[in-house]
Amino acid sequence: MDLPIRKFAEAGGVGVETVRFYQRRGLLDTPGKGDGIRRYGDADVRRLRFIRMAQRAGFTLEEIRELLALDSGQDRQRARELAQDRIARLNEQIAEMERARDYLQKLARQCSREASGPCPILASFDG
Repeated sequence: MDLPIRKFAEAGGVGVETVRFYQRRGLLDTPGKGDGIRRYGDADVRRLRFIRMAQRAGFTLEEIRELLALDSGQDRQRARELAQDRIARLNEQIAEMERARDYLQKLARQCSREASGPCPILASFDG
């Protein structure tokens, strides 16, 4: 694969400015201009896709940088620790979202039962 930046960005599911942002943050290398155009290969595409996947999993850019560095050093224990920490944080967020969902379901049921007066959903946001 020998992709110019626009095709590289498309292969990773991002825009060109996102690629440049990742390069400024040190997550992606900036290849030299062999023929006046920067070209990206398979390894670059895999790295970009990993960054996007890690972001979707909720890792911060700093954590992603560490994971990328760990990959080159084969430090499986630290990578596992980072993943387990992220799983714990996701579980906390899921529990919080489930509580919020349950509360909104309760308010929605109350709103549908009462024919007059303010809707409990809207009233719950008052003071």
